[in-house]
Amino acid sequence: MKYHQLSTQRQSSAKRAGRGIAAGRGKTAGRGTKGQGSRKSGGVRPGFEGGQMPLYMRLPKLRGFKSRRQPVTTITVGQLDQLKPVLIDSTALAEAGLIAKPFTAVKLLAGGDLKTKKTVRLSAASAGAVAAIKKAGGNFTVAEPVRKPASRTKTS
Repeated sequence: MKYHQLSTQRQSSAKRAGRGIAAGRGKTAGRGTKGQGSRKSGGVRPGFEGGQMPLYMRLPKLRGFKSRRQPVTTITVGQLDQLKPVLIDSTALAEAGLIAKPFTAVKLLAGGDLKTKKTVRLSAASAGAVAAIKKAGGNFTVAEPVRKPASRTKTS
């Protein structure tokens, strides 16, 4: 069913209050007798709890915001020399224990020396890191981070 296929509910006719006793809703017009609610500007504001400390003031103020920016994990060129595989990507780094999960963006920074030839496919790298990889005879290519597999939720 689509939005334009919905049919409207049968409308009930409006109740005309305050039009004489014979109308059934005359005199007090459904407001009851006396009290704050019977007055023209009667009633209390939304959230008012009769003087008790209201719920919105009892709850703590939640400061700040949740950042939607994807965190970037950094590793150095010197750490790559410890790894055995020639092709290094986020999956290989996760298996070696250098990063927690293969789904995070990884930036390679210059630091330490690379003695073996490596092919590196990561999210980003500094200019010094790329120079160190090329000096060792390897190459660097920018790769998108590995996507998390879609969670299999049961649909009803």
